[in-house]
Amino acid sequence: MFGMTKRLGIDLGTANSLVWLAGVGVVLNEPTVVAVTLDDNRVVAVGNEAKEMLGRTPVNIMATRPMREGVIADYRITEALLAYFIDRTVGKSRLFRPEVMICVPTGVTQVERRAVLDATLSAGARVAYLIEEPLAAAIGAKIPIAQPSGSMIVDIGGGSTEAAVISLGGVVAHHSARVAGNKIDEAIANFVKKKYNLIIGERMAETIKITIGDALPVENSESMEVRGRDAITGLPRMVTLTAREATEAIAPVLHQIIGAVKAVLENTPPELAADIIDKGIVMAGGTSLLRNFDKLMTQMTGVPAHVAEEPLLCVVRGTGVAIENIELYKRSISRR
Repeated sequence: MFGMTKRLGIDLGTANSLVWLAGVGVVLNEPTVVAVTLDDNRVVAVGNEAKEMLGRTPVNIMATRPMREGVIADYRITEALLAYFIDRTVGKSRLFRPEVMICVPTGVTQVERRAVLDATLSAGARVAYLIEEPLAAAIGAKIPIAQPSGSMIVDIGGGSTEAAVISLGGVVAHHSARVAGNKIDEAIANFVKKKYNLIIGERMAETIKITIGDALPVENSESMEVRGRDAITGLPRMVTLTAREATEAIAPVLHQIIGAVKAVLENTPPELAADIIDKGIVMAGGTSLLRNFDKLMTQMTGVPAHVAEEPLLCVVRGTGVAIENIELYKRSISRR
């Protein structure tokens, strides 16, 4: 009987959610978006299908992101999302319910932790485990977390930035800031609105970030056409935005993210601080892919920073490795 139990690691992100199936690897990577009908609150689409609906839904359907800043904002919808992930991965039959590990930001309250565990069990898990996000990211970035030397990981996702110093398998100092990729998108949208009186949607803002976003001002600046709605006439309009402008728009947000990193460095015991200067800061999470962000991080902290390999997968890989080797990591996880 036991041999049939599947183990899943789920990275429930604000922007994207990934599922790791033990022994297989990443089996699912979809946006954390759920579309529900307003009249009877029924879930009509999840993931990619629901994201396509963002900002384009008819009156009676609403596409929402059930996670805000890394924590559950809508419990029932999050449960539906988890059930969808579990069904997609292990099939609808609940004969063999899977063991599921989910990662949570370090700073979440007991109440928020319980909410995640309960939602996971209601969604069909046999046992639910929680692992802290920075630990998962560190394991996924192949940082030897059990060693008695300090390592620093910064996981910059869609909703929150988690910076932590890890030693001996635990988090020694951490700081989480509810500012990350989504706030960068917002900053771009606000900049375009202020400067050009043009209202753009979140998908357009994200496209700008990915296409011409740069953490450092560059000399020969690229540009792209941006389409939106004129704030005054209400008609569709197009402007050309340069990479330089994008850099100017996102600078304040990047400084806030780096502020979280500095806050952790300031609280790190001197012995471990010396280790970190040797090893550098490891950056994980989708937002660490922003061009030259590692260089800006190095400039502003004075500590060498580098992006982990496959930064988008670090957290889910770490969660997966932890559930595959639960005995090794049992000090670092809580279960229900």
